Amino acid sequence: QVQLVESGGGLVQAGGSLRLSCAASGRTFSSYAMGWFRQAPGKEREFVAAISWSGIRTYYAFSVKGRFTISRDNVKNTVYLQMNSLEPEDTAVYYCAAAPVMPTTVRDCEYWGQGTQVTVSS
Repeated sequence: QVQLVESGGGLVQAGGSLRLSCAASGRTFSSYAMGWFRQAPGKEREFVAAISWSGIRTYYAFSVKGRFTISRDNVKNTVYLQMNSLEPEDTAVYYCAAAPVMPTTVRDCEYWGQGTQVTVSS
């Protein structure tokens, strides 16, 4: 079992930055690939970024590539999402998720956090 708790969301102006954190409990965190997803009002939950269990491999949605960076610290049992050059279109609830392999869809994921709100004003 893995329990996930996100933090770091908030209100930021367009062009600004935020860093999201996802703290995991459970001894098996380092064996899971991790992902970030987001869900805007009235839209389906969508993939944002993923990282392998070792942290060596990463993968991004086209819409965030070059602006967002996913990383993890297996000692601290935490995964991060550094978000730069934020745009109003990035406004959503952001969720972290744990998966047996690098996730790119909701169905790939076994465990979810409760989400953290990110709002980007224009």
